[in-house]
Amino acid sequence: MALATFKGGIHPPDKKDIAKGSAIKEAKSPQRVVIPLSQHIGAPCKPIVSIGKEVKKGEVIGEPGGFVSAPVHSSVSGKVIAIAEFPNAMGRMVNSVVIENDGKEEWTSLKDNPDYIKLSADELKEKVKAAGIVGMGGAAFPTLVKLSPPKEKPIDTIIINGTECEPYLTADYRLMLEKSSDIVEGLKILMRILGVNKGFIGIENNKPDAIEAMKQAVNKSPLPTFTKGGQGGIIEVCGLEVKYPQGAEKMLISALTGRKVPPRGLPMDVRVVVQNVGTALAVYEAARYGKPLIERVVTVTGEGIKNPANLMVKIGTLISDIVDECGGFKNSAGKVVSGGPMMGFALSTLDVPVTKGTSGILVIPEEGVVHTEEYGPCIRCGRCIDICPMGLMPSMLSILSEKGHYEDAKEYNLFDCFECGSCAFVCPSKRPIVQLVRLAKSQTKP
Repeated sequence: MALATFKGGIHPPDKKDIAKGSAIKEAKSPQRVVIPLSQHIGAPCKPIVSIGKEVKKGEVIGEPGGFVSAPVHSSVSGKVIAIAEFPNAMGRMVNSVVIENDGKEEWTSLKDNPDYIKLSADELKEKVKAAGIVGMGGAAFPTLVKLSPPKEKPIDTIIINGTECEPYLTADYRLMLEKSSDIVEGLKILMRILGVNKGFIGIENNKPDAIEAMKQAVNKSPLPTFTKGGQGGIIEVCGLEVKYPQGAEKMLISALTGRKVPPRGLPMDVRVVVQNVGTALAVYEAARYGKPLIERVVTVTGEGIKNPANLMVKIGTLISDIVDECGGFKNSAGKVVSGGPMMGFALSTLDVPVTKGTSGILVIPEEGVVHTEEYGPCIRCGRCIDICPMGLMPSMLSILSEKGHYEDAKEYNLFDCFECGSCAFVCPSKRPIVQLVRLAKSQTKP
């Protein structure tokens, strides 16, 4: 039987063997953390601490600036020594809180609740909101917003995204092996909040041990009934074809449900909510222990790092600290990327912090980097059109952007592009298609 998948896509070398055998271990607590007040899509947080204030782990240091926002918490105990703008992984200056670690690891008061699954949907949503949870697959969309669909768009299906189709990265893979039961409990909580009885866990077929671990976790724990009708619920673990970008929301929904999210639409338009496995784990920890999102698993990998690892890293830890903990570079690094090679951002400095959306740190050696200041013209080969998972014409988008015809690019569905990088991967002229698309988006409005 054919595996579920989508039309288009590419097959880059996955390079996951570098780090997939490394069990998750706790990273060293840094001497100092730089915690950005904007780690999510939407309004940045407003600082509620001042310089000199003593804070504890898990204490709120930034309040949401709007509905599409999420609170920010201290990841260490210590003293606030600065509130100023610091660069993030994309090179933007972001207002941040700097905390000097006192080494005490003293937590703020948390509320444990063993009977969390009996809480009402509103009570569980409040826990998700208070914990500052956002999408941890990279988009960092505030989870509360996804769990608050308008009444005219009822949800009937939740999908947990365990595909991790980005090459090199293995953080989600290790979570599914080591925290499978907690992830399933997180899915149950999400189903409880939205009152749905159908849940999918989608995993690419190159992770058979993760598929088996998740199936065992599902079978071990019965699923309560959440809807008013009292119908029995079901959680299904599904193997997916190994193909990039299988983990993109619209591709995942198409593969698992057959539903097509309309152009410029959202998953809720087809009655679906998608959450990452790391997000599901964070939801469980918030509901069960009252734990805010102050740490996440980060894959430190690549041919240029001495000791690849999957580390549980405190939010605000500088990437330079993590590189040092993994033994540093083998030789001189040609490029360090925050995220994976397809959708990540090359760093101009290692003195940028890990955020809630940092899934990996990829170190590429000098011999693995192609340096070029020029690229060729589009030869109209059509390869980018054949593989575009959204059915777009990336060649035309890049040409129009290159010539400054940004408004014309909108006629080719510019804003349907989610910048997966598949087009640039197959382009024989090595055109920077994604960068040109980003340029066009920045120069026009949806």
